[in-house]
Amino acid sequence: MNVRLLLSLSGLLLLALPLSLLTGRVWFNPFDPHVNHVSTILMDLRLPRALLAVVLGAGLGTAGAAMQGYLRNPLADPGLFGVAPAAALGAVLSFWTGYAAAPFTLPIFALAGGAGGMALLALLAGRSGGIALFTLAGLMISSLAGALTSLVISLSPSPFAVSEIVTWLMGALSDRTWGDVELAMPLTALGIGALLLTGRSLDAMTLGESAARSLGVDLWRLQVWLIVGVGLTVGAGVAVAGVIGFVGLVVPHLVRPFTDRRPSSLMVPSALAGALLLLVADCLCRVMPLKGGELRLGIGLALLGAPFFLHLLLRMRRGAI
Repeated sequence: MNVRLLLSLSGLLLLALPLSLLTGRVWFNPFDPHVNHVSTILMDLRLPRALLAVVLGAGLGTAGAAMQGYLRNPLADPGLFGVAPAAALGAVLSFWTGYAAAPFTLPIFALAGGAGGMALLALLAGRSGGIALFTLAGLMISSLAGALTSLVISLSPSPFAVSEIVTWLMGALSDRTWGDVELAMPLTALGIGALLLTGRSLDAMTLGESAARSLGVDLWRLQVWLIVGVGLTVGAGVAVAGVIGFVGLVVPHLVRPFTDRRPSSLMVPSALAGALLLLVADCLCRVMPLKGGELRLGIGLALLGAPFFLHLLLRMRRGAI
């Protein structure tokens, strides 16, 4: 593992964290005695938001590295598993039924949706399912969850409910509390731990399915760990922040040139880089000069991620990757 890379990413993360605490529509100097309620702003508003960006970014980065290693596809993204759309469907149902107004109901619905997507994926992939069947099952779940989400939105009882759902689906870290951090942090940590356990098996998968089996890799067990890991990291993120895409796609490509390109060497740097990317992106969204409020984080990352995705496609067309 590239220790210099880990130290560099950790250092950048430590620099970005205090910057995130001071960044907002109104910048303030915490040492200025004329600024009121500094401790309240820092401890109750900006610190939980910054920690949530670090936690969710680390989870999405690790999930992206594991997905690309397992599928041996540089364009793979955690969204291919269908867990994120299933979690989003659960959250949308909480708005539609009106339960979202109760405390913690929205994340519970989202986690239940994500768990349902994970269970369906495991059921469809089966014990003997290979990568192709696994990918197709994920795509089917993603398409079904997306269609059902659109149906729920079209059946919403009022324009206000539609507005709430659409705004939430855009993804954001604004107005998040310590309760959201306490919910997302343990689930994401468990998910990252599950994904790190797959490192050696993913290294063997770079030689192909047959070679990995001959080396003693149990594909069914590997799929279970991946489903649990990606489900927890992505599901926890959707539960507290809505849909945030492209982190899992972009981050592994940014750090891969600085590693030996083995999946096991890529996951920890991807976790740090994902945390850094989401933290910086959230800062930029806060300072964008928009009249209607700050830019939604999901939109901002899509604006960054879509050109990067196009760049990857062009490189693949030239055979560069």
